[in-house]
Amino acid sequence: MNMRDDSHPLLSRRASGVLLHLTSLPGRHGSGDMGQPALHFIDWLAAAGQSIWQILPLTPPGDGNSPYQSPSAFAGSPWLIDLDDLIACGWLAPMADAGFDPERCDFEHVLPYRMAALRRAWSGFREGASDADRAALLDFGRQHSAWLDDYALFMVLHDRHGEPWSRWPVPCARRDASALHTLQRDAHAEIGFWRFVQWRFHVQWQRLRQHAAGRGVLIAGDAPIFVAHHCADVWAHPGQYLLDERGEPSVVAGVPPDYFSATGQRWGNPLYCWDAMAHDGYAWWKQRLAHLMTLVDLVRIDHFRGFESYWEIRCESPTAEGGHWRAGPGREFFRAMEDALGPLPVIAEDLGLITDAVTKLRRACGFPGMRVMQFAFGDTAGNPYLPHNFEPSTVAYTGTHDNDTSIGWWQQASEAERDLAGDYLGPQANQEIHWAMIQSLSQSVARTLMIPLQDVLGLDGRHRMNTPGQAQGCWTWRFDWAQIDAVPAARLKAMAHAHGRA
Repeated sequence: MNMRDDSHPLLSRRASGVLLHLTSLPGRHGSGDMGQPALHFIDWLAAAGQSIWQILPLTPPGDGNSPYQSPSAFAGSPWLIDLDDLIACGWLAPMADAGFDPERCDFEHVLPYRMAALRRAWSGFREGASDADRAALLDFGRQHSAWLDDYALFMVLHDRHGEPWSRWPVPCARRDASALHTLQRDAHAEIGFWRFVQWRFHVQWQRLRQHAAGRGVLIAGDAPIFVAHHCADVWAHPGQYLLDERGEPSVVAGVPPDYFSATGQRWGNPLYCWDAMAHDGYAWWKQRLAHLMTLVDLVRIDHFRGFESYWEIRCESPTAEGGHWRAGPGREFFRAMEDALGPLPVIAEDLGLITDAVTKLRRACGFPGMRVMQFAFGDTAGNPYLPHNFEPSTVAYTGTHDNDTSIGWWQQASEAERDLAGDYLGPQANQEIHWAMIQSLSQSVARTLMIPLQDVLGLDGRHRMNTPGQAQGCWTWRFDWAQIDAVPAARLKAMAHAHGRA
């Protein structure tokens, strides 16, 4: 097969980086954010010879604290806002230590604490902001009105009526013009609060991104293919989704039974009406990706295979079993994106049940695919996740946020898997499985190597970020600087230099 290998320039050189979401950073306010620990982590990456920081979606988390079930495809997460920056601006009074356990992020307590602090900062801004800051907020609102106006209204209605939006009072759910005009008039301060939060997110994020650029570190973001039903985007554009007359999903997204689950995964996201989206040239997607590319340098498109074909599940089905494959928009979609936005610095998440058609689409787009080494030791030397089978246009991982840590995987692996891994990786597998995997991947032809911080630190399964299909107890892992000595950075830097990734 002739392979197109004209990856985006940012993905065409040998490089390595670390996967860590911002919520996993240390911090005195109960969750990692865009404050000094994030800036310090960028400095640590540079000292370790790493040139990419991969994160999870920056959007507000939804059910189960998942960043993949967000109330907006555009907004930044309020949880990530650096409260100390608001104190420095004079809008928020200094706060005593919140008393959160630095080893674990208890979001049930963190969220109300952080939201209360943000509301106090909004009051402080309204009382004492300078004319320049007020003008900057207004200018931000004008620049981002295409999504921010709907998002602010949506969040006000969410606070008043809960979820899902399809069960709000009919005038609000159906976006009656008179009802929305009345809301804009009567909830001016509440709407202003959500605009203020997004402005501060934007200011702080650009500070962080500029710091990363100054240290030679690219930010790799994440774009979930689907959005949550209870989100501003579906509420504002219901005709672009497969919904019934009540605004409820008629069918939902997921994947069939696979490595992670014998019954598949029923994600519950509404499915796109691709015909309606094609009719306006995929305008919402162009706006979404253009916005995201103002925030990150690279973007991992989650569930890339859904653009070739996606798993459609009846909404009443409790599991993903019994679903059907439906054709996605395919190459036409990515041509439209390229025509509007130029070459896309995309990493295609092509894990799971991948057909020749999916691989053909990815290669036609010039996107590198992903290979996860934890999947490599189940059968023969022809396994596509073994490094000797990689092609250069590959992003190699020990594991992702959906996998166990490598030590956790090793501890749970079958004897046959451990034997195969030992034969492949050598004696180091029994001593330091995580470093044996990292070294093997780093030596491979894969141009890009991404390592979860848990594997850099050699942490076991207690430090796993997410377990697919598990609704509770995920997305809460945090590390502490006390867990990191000089050795991991030195080893990563030496490896990057030795293997041409520095």
